[in-house]
Amino acid sequence: MKYLKYILLTLVICVATGAEAKQVQTPHMYMFGFAASFKDSVVYITEIQDVQGVWYETKSRTLLGRDNYSSQLKLHFKEKMMMPDRVCMVFFATTMKEAEKKYLKLRKKYLGDAKHPSTYEVRYLSQQDFHFEAVDMTEE
Repeated sequence: MKYLKYILLTLVICVATGAEAKQVQTPHMYMFGFAASFKDSVVYITEIQDVQGVWYETKSRTLLGRDNYSSQLKLHFKEKMMMPDRVCMVFFATTMKEAEKKYLKLRKKYLGDAKHPSTYEVRYLSQQDFHFEAVDMTEE
């Protein structure tokens, strides 16, 4: 019975002082975009970009407003390149090393290798062609 009281007390303390997720604005977030279509075999990958002032949730390691960043890329394809049917995704990391690792993994998947040649044509978008703008996620 005595141990049960200690266990319950410990459980109550843990629940009462649970860690809360913090939303912070990071000075640097490294991200790149990917766009593909089900109608053709051409995929587009942007360069890794250092976007400043991005909001990030520390506990779940989530990029806040991620849908807004993919919408920026989708809008670029729709308006500037006249390709409205692109499916756009955004990849992000807090360090350049992590971002490069994700970038190389994605690129390898779509470029293929000597054993397994790819059926995709990979095209790259430079920062002059497209760049992400930080999304303001402050609560009003």
